[in-house]
Amino acid sequence: MSDKYNALSRESAYQLANVNKTTPQYGALTPRWLAKFIEFKGLDSGIYRVNKVVEGDTPLDVLCSQDPAKIEIPQGYIEYQHKPREYQLSSISTILNVDTRVQDVYSSPYDQTGEQLALAVESLRERQESQIINNDDYGLLKNAADSQRIQTRYGAPQPDDLDELLSKVWKEPSFFLAHPRAIAAFEREATRRGVPPATANINGGNFVLWRGVPILPTDKLLVDGLKNPKSKSGKTNILLVRTGETKRGVIGLYQAGLQNEHSRGLSVRFRGVDDNGLASYLLSLYCSAAILADDAVAVLEDVEVGDYYDYTRNPV
Repeated sequence: MSDKYNALSRESAYQLANVNKTTPQYGALTPRWLAKFIEFKGLDSGIYRVNKVVEGDTPLDVLCSQDPAKIEIPQGYIEYQHKPREYQLSSISTILNVDTRVQDVYSSPYDQTGEQLALAVESLRERQESQIINNDDYGLLKNAADSQRIQTRYGAPQPDDLDELLSKVWKEPSFFLAHPRAIAAFEREATRRGVPPATANINGGNFVLWRGVPILPTDKLLVDGLKNPKSKSGKTNILLVRTGETKRGVIGLYQAGLQNEHSRGLSVRFRGVDDNGLASYLLSLYCSAAILADDAVAVLEDVEVGDYYDYTRNPV
């Protein structure tokens, strides 16, 4: 008789073994690099007014002369925009229910309520990044000025296309923003041209650089309307952003000093326990974004992500 019939089976031994577990692994979560690179400003009353000077219409002139005969100094003033744009915070909310019996009995080694709240917060933050990019009212993609929009030359993103974006946001550009498929497409095109982009570690992440400006990946810049397109081909957009209030760039907005504040612009309120033992929590995130100057954002449109090359058959 074989020895294996005289030893404790693996199935039986499993009943006495401890099992190491992970916290819930939520596959939809992303690094959300945009939130780490963009500058945020807290608001007192949920409203942010962007006052601008009326450009091109100012009567102000200056004197610059070494001629002592010119003693009359020009006079004038700089006009302000009479109806500046105001941004009001929008809210992203959800209600989370937790069975108190589950919390009481099944909270070792991980606290069930804490894990549920953590996942809910992550979901709201994912939605916030999407709104900063895609919201009709304040999203960067839809609120970029028409003068700041360009088309790709040949469909696939070329080094020349990204250089054209840099000519639109030439005052201290902060970062490009693109879908991972668009970044891969650009790397293929740059490599084919013999100028493979460099990489660098910035803010704890490794990023492809173009002309020293990092290209941040996000799946919120959709490809054919999808985060994870199945087709090899598809079209998307690439953004170039300058961020910072002092730079007249793009800033994220949030409500400061919330009651029950969990993190920046996010409150978590306990709503009580109902007759069935369900504990309820209200999560509210208040957010928006403002483009302080037209040249703070540029968009490369109709970016094709599906061009590939057989280098063995078509060498560069």
